[in-house]
Parts: sequence; C-alpha cells; structure tokens
Amino acid sequence: MSDDIAFDRSFDVPSGRLDQVTPLVRRIVAPNPSPFTFTGTCSYIVGRGTVAIIDPGPDDPAHIAAVLDAVRGESVSHIVITHTHRDHSPAAKAIQAATGAPTVAEGAHRAARPLAIGEVNPLDASADMDFRPDIVIPDGEAVSGPGWTLTAIATPGHCANHMAFALAEEDLVFSGDHVMAWATSIVAPPDGSMGDYIRSLERFAARTESTYLPGHGGPVRNAPVFVRDYLAHRVAREAAILRALDREVETIPDLVRGIYIGLDPRLVGAASLTVLAHLEHLVASGRVVTEGAAAITGRFRRAA
Repeated sequence: MSDDIAFDRSFDVPSGRLDQVTPLVRRIVAPNPSPFTFTGTCSYIVGRGTVAIIDPGPDDPAHIAAVLDAVRGESVSHIVITHTHRDHSPAAKAIQAATGAPTVAEGAHRAARPLAIGEVNPLDASADMDFRPDIVIPDGEAVSGPGWTLTAIATPGHCANHMAFALAEEDLVFSGDHVMAWATSIVAPPDGSMGDYIRSLERFAARTESTYLPGHGGPVRNAPVFVRDYLAHRVAREAAILRALDREVETIPDLVRGIYIGLDPRLVGAASLTVLAHLEHLVASGRVVTEGAAAITGRFRRAA
C-alpha cells in the first residue's frame, strides 16, 4: 500500500556529525535509531552568529553535547519545537540551561480528542508531558534572527500540537514528523487525528516550497508533488479499509493483517492505531458505523 509514494531511504548520515544542509541550515542526527525514528532525530541549527535550534532531540547526553558544541561561540536566540514527542523536545531543557534561549512551540502536549470512558492512552510514554514553551507561537506568527525568519504553520494530525516552520529565505519548510521522505507519518489516536492530519496535508499541498527538512531522514525534494502523493496514499488507505469492510472484515486486527502485507511485527501496534485513526475519520464522515465511539476493540461496518 505504500508503493504509491516514491520514498527515499538513502539517508546514511552518522549520528553526532555536523552537516551543512543549506547555506543557512546545519544538521545533527541524534543516536536514537528505531523503526519509528529511522536513523535518528534530526536537530537543525538555523543561521550564523545568532541562531535558532529546531527540535533539540531526545534527552541524550552525547547528542546534547554535540548540539552545544556545534553552536559554540554563537548566540542561541530560540529553541524551536515542532512537537512534544520524546524524540524531539526533551533535550530543550539542558540546551536552555546552557544557552538561556527561550523555547518556542504551539503549546504543551495534549490529546487530539478526549479519552473515552475506560480508555487508556497507549502513547503517554512517548510524550514529553513536562514541556511547557516559554513562547506560545500561533499559526502564521514568526521568530527571526539575522538573515532568517521562521514562520509557524499549524499542522495538527501526527499530534495535536504539531507545528511546521517555513524558512522563507531558502524556500523550505521544517516539516517535523508531518511529512518525511523515508516513510509515512504515524497518526495514532487519541494523540493523533486523521481528519486533522489530512486537512494539514491539504494545507501543505497548497504551498509552493520546493524542499522540506523533516524530523527524521533526508530532505523531501519536489515537495508539492510528494505531499500530493502522501494525500493520495491516505485516500487509497481509506478505500482499502472500505473494501475490506465490504468483505465483512470487521475488526482492526483483521484489517491490519489484510492491508499491511509483510509488516514489520514491531509496527503492528502503530499500524493498528493508524487504522483506528482512519476509522475515526470514516465514522465522523458518515461512511462507516460502529457501536458507540470508534475504539481499537470495536467492530465496524459500512454505513447503509
């Protein structure tokens, strides 16, 4: 089902190395590879002399030391957070202590919807629940330094407080986990919302920047075409779910087995939550029905 996207998994940058990505942007990859983070989290440094750090990364002493060494002799004016998963924001605390720079983000971590009665959020362990930004940046507002401007683009979906940032001076967007070159983004309720995610993709599709620098992996090239493929993939995924429901496949485990052929067993839980996110979207749009709220243990059928 992901053959419809021309993924680029050729990214082989070692962790801890400082790379010049563009004239204004440097990158350091954290040593936290996994099926969910690819080769690790990409932390970015924007500007020269007075700089912003985007997504300082996990609470890893080696990575924190590498980021601080990269900005030695420079002034850090902002620590910018795309979202508050533990692979992106926890290092902000130590970097702020060393630099005095304020943190900038959409807000604190929160779920995309209220928990149902008896529902337990399986994603709490992946969230940086302690983070509170010093500067709450709304959609369309910007922070800036000498020769650079970062403008916030609200992109909820992967999680409720996800924010991308456009760097107008280089016609690029720091896309966080919203759009990545190596894989599709996980959208997992209750933290994530498929309806929000698709609307955020549609917003990206209307933009003209040619390059995205994501939170994991290498740059997204020819970004407008790539994001349209991302959208088409989501439409195709929902069509596959609807076809399975027509065959009276009613449960999420059975849907996952039928749709995600050859899936890495470590990703079954994430795939199940993504199918739940699609089903929530399909229920909200009236195309699918279930008893009560859509749930991971529920049974689903096509609406009459």
